Amino acid sequence: MYLKTIITIIFAAIITLSYTQHLEGIVYHFEEHQDDEHGHEAHDHQEPLPGANVYWAGTTTGTSTNADGEFHLAFPEKEEPILVVSYIGFTNDSVYINHGQHEIEIILSVNNTLKEVVITNKASGTFISRLDPIYTQNITGAELHKAACCNLSESFETNASVNVSYSDAVTGAKQIQLLGLSGTYSQLMTENIPNLRGLATSFGLGYIPGTWMESIQISKGTSTVINGFEAIAGQINVEYLKPDNADKLFLNAYANIHGKIEGNAISAIKINDKWSTAIFAHAENLSNKVDDNDDSFLDMPLIRQFNVFNRWKYDNHDNVISQFGFKVLDEDRTGGQKDFSTDMVRDTSNPYGINIKTRRYEAFWKGGYIFENRPATSIALIQSFTHHKQNSYYGLNNYDAKENSYYLNLLFQSYIGNTRHSFTTGLSFELNNYFENLNDSAFTRFERVPGIYFQYTYKLDEKLSIIAGIRGDYHNIYGAFATPRFHLKYSITDHTILRASAGLGYRTANVIAENNTMLASSRSLYITEDPKQEKAFNAGISITQYVDILGRELRLSAEVYHTSFINQVILDFDRDPQAIYVYNLNGKSYSNAYQVEAGYELIERLDVTLAFRYNDVKMTTNDKLQDKALLHRYKGLITLSYATNLNKWQFDFTTQFNGTSRIPGTESNPPEYQRSNSSPAYTNINAQVTKYFKKWSIYLGGENLTNYKQKDPILAADQPFGKYFDSSMIWGPVSGVNIYAGLRFTL
Repeated sequence: MYLKTIITIIFAAIITLSYTQHLEGIVYHFEEHQDDEHGHEAHDHQEPLPGANVYWAGTTTGTSTNADGEFHLAFPEKEEPILVVSYIGFTNDSVYINHGQHEIEIILSVNNTLKEVVITNKASGTFISRLDPIYTQNITGAELHKAACCNLSESFETNASVNVSYSDAVTGAKQIQLLGLSGTYSQLMTENIPNLRGLATSFGLGYIPGTWMESIQISKGTSTVINGFEAIAGQINVEYLKPDNADKLFLNAYANIHGKIEGNAISAIKINDKWSTAIFAHAENLSNKVDDNDDSFLDMPLIRQFNVFNRWKYDNHDNVISQFGFKVLDEDRTGGQKDFSTDMVRDTSNPYGINIKTRRYEAFWKGGYIFENRPATSIALIQSFTHHKQNSYYGLNNYDAKENSYYLNLLFQSYIGNTRHSFTTGLSFELNNYFENLNDSAFTRFERVPGIYFQYTYKLDEKLSIIAGIRGDYHNIYGAFATPRFHLKYSITDHTILRASAGLGYRTANVIAENNTMLASSRSLYITEDPKQEKAFNAGISITQYVDILGRELRLSAEVYHTSFINQVILDFDRDPQAIYVYNLNGKSYSNAYQVEAGYELIERLDVTLAFRYNDVKMTTNDKLQDKALLHRYKGLITLSYATNLNKWQFDFTTQFNGTSRIPGTESNPPEYQRSNSSPAYTNINAQVTKYFKKWSIYLGGENLTNYKQKDPILAADQPFGKYFDSSMIWGPVSGVNIYAGLRFTL
């Protein structure tokens, strides 16, 4: 009895001592609003200020506020410590604190006398937020400038998580791989709106010019339930430049040794204090026929693309924000044999050719309202519409398709009791209509998916964050289904962060629309059963360690993710080298992805990143559980980025080590049309030098500097209308070294 009492007293004393030695608080930002031109009184508004610096004067003890403006700070040994709060653009605040005080609220006012500040420090181009409960890599504009980055597909050259490869050797289509799974299992989004799905799957990575992008966020594993039930392997979100903070004028020109030229223009206009707009224009052309390996086929297709985007933003700087925009894309790509021309009669007596004409329209609108009388409470509505039309032929195969898609998401966000317990709930609706004609066959698919979701978030200072969400959807073809998901972030120490996630994901497979590049082959397509809805479970864990070495921070991370398919639509290239069989999974299919990464500023202004990823991905094809075909078993990455003083020169160097991969069997083909069952490992090197001036910069770079090319990428290239012709077995580069140059102008 006495022992229990003593333990209780000691335990209470420890809790009391712990409590009395810490200060908790919230930092708000406060800006005085002037009466409007009609004499109406403006109401002052305060909101939490994330990222504010909070520290004890005369010490090295400090922290920063979290996403809700909250902080938690241990008391110093001083009897009357002074707490200092600062944030760029606001007036600093200093407050005397006594040890009996445990909570405080601080309001910072805008510093209207702030003068221009020139920052000469070199920021990291890729970072992981310490506050985000979801393990997310943020690729900034600085990282995008380390390569030519003509479009989204070329934005991941310095990233170890995402792999980009060609889908075939004729069309120039590219696909991404995340966690060892194809891009269809990653949710691609533009400003948190699902995009580049369906008919845009094959060529959509080329629809977003690199100069239009402000940043890219890559999250692995299941995302939150707010954005839908997809994202089995992860989520990639692209943020475009915003009209209210983009440059007044930006121009970019690019050219390479293969004859490709490209131009981009962006103009942002601030109409008044509330309205702003931006116009984006992109044009590219490749009309030079290149066949370096002398197989009679173009190494890259001829492309002509025009892309225009106009966006608007309204912000009353109080409680209403609205954005909308329109985008139009027109693309014409021609590939095949070098002597092919689109005005030729398409028959076996003339060269083999492909032609793909695409016209795509996009429109979106987003509006949000912040409640004045209840902090951290808002409501928002997101809508988007897409019309995509493709007219194409691949040799003697004709493929015409049309897609109409509509997306709606209504969100309400608030809290329960206090802002540590927040929630987001809402309604969503998806409409996808596909009309496809393949030779003499017609296919239609009408998808209507209403949904409802609820997501709860708990935050305990910066120590612990938990996100638990569930959504229910009803698919007009597959019926009702539920999607539970869970995320956790725990700061073991101030320098060690553990994250974990788990959840289900679903996806509707559109076999032809998402894989129309397989038509550039003589393989016969056999859909042996109606595809079911794909379903998979994903779980992952990561740990990030920050170590201070010589006054600079070393970032170490390690992660493992497991994906197990409950159902999957299989495209079987193994059963017969002259056919593709499509059926539902009958057996096992899983992915285990392991990755370690280290980033450090080795010497002043020299950033070094080392990474290694290992993929253990198996699926049942031809009644056998085997390695996924054409997937590199491992990938190594080394990036070096050095900037001279005042960032006048920048030097970037990237080396990729790509491992072996399994190749579908060709044993039944004639000897001259057989291939090895495994591809070799190879190394790829990219480099770029950039010279910065006051308003413009020039850059010179090279890709695939090892000039490594896959030998004979097209099977039976000498008989393109024969039964052994196949351009789909691509595991390495198709074209050799590429030297490019460009300039950027900013006003």
